[in-house]
Amino acid sequence: MTRVCILRACNVLLAFLLLGSFAMTTSAAAPPGDSFASKLDAQWDFDKPAVSEERFRVELAKWPAASAEAQEVRTQIARTLGLQRKFPDAHALLDEIERELARLPAHVRIRYLLERGRTFNSSGAPPRAVPLFVEALKLAEADRDEFYAVDAAHMLGIAAPPPERLDWNLKALALAEAATDARARGWRASLYNNIGWTYFDDGHPATALGYWEKALAARQATGKATATRVAKWTVARGYRAVGRLDEAEAAQKSLAAELAQAGESDGYVFEELAEIALARRDAKAAQPWAAKAHAALKDDPWLAANEAPRLARLAAIAAGNPTQPPKP
Repeated sequence: MTRVCILRACNVLLAFLLLGSFAMTTSAAAPPGDSFASKLDAQWDFDKPAVSEERFRVELAKWPAASAEAQEVRTQIARTLGLQRKFPDAHALLDEIERELARLPAHVRIRYLLERGRTFNSSGAPPRAVPLFVEALKLAEADRDEFYAVDAAHMLGIAAPPPERLDWNLKALALAEAATDARARGWRASLYNNIGWTYFDDGHPATALGYWEKALAARQATGKATATRVAKWTVARGYRAVGRLDEAEAAQKSLAAELAQAGESDGYVFEELAEIALARRDAKAAQPWAAKAHAALKDDPWLAANEAPRLARLAAIAAGNPTQPPKP
């Protein structure tokens, strides 16, 4: 599992990388254009946005340049650029799409609004993203585009001012639970996760853990290994937060073993094992885990740009000199 698999551990990006990857089944109630959208979304590999960009450029070549399909593909190319932190390139492409919006179907306009908003939000300008997500939500609800209505409400749960985020996430969950579109209902696991993090950030770890356990059950029901591992990590993070250190350690070690069996590893798992050791006041036991975590995460461009103190903390723990008390 790479860094993007547990991005909510980085406090912001989980939603950006996992959105749309949860349920690709369409239903009879799906709006016009949703069949193409679901096929398009199925080409995403959120762990590898550059690979996804290549796929979408191949897809783009199949369609006339002026077609609605081509413009919808281009919204997703813009998204891949944002995930690669090529924000000027993403905005330039979205500018080109914007010039064509008046003649495009509502569905494509919704996707444009979502990707413009995501680009602003992930580049550190959430106040500019919020009105775009609000507009996307209104348009999606008017167009009965259930999947992207949930997407827009969910993004408001990330980008809106902190006091508003829980309400937006709960609205997104209500939309998902009421939806007849199977893809829209597939948002529930992601929303349980995000609602949990909202409660966690507000200082209510026990409530957060309850939502994360719901997210894990929903992920396990899909049979998708990567998403299920994310949920396992998050539940274990909740165990640590409420002081259930033995369960937290057992869960993270089990996850590390599962990843090793698959020929993978994850720096965030190692980081958690270091933090669990520190919570037990065992700095010596924390050192090797912190060293592994730092080695795995130190070249991560998102962490370097947004959480440099976190990397510095791991280096200090690895050197046997933790500079701060354990994280709650």
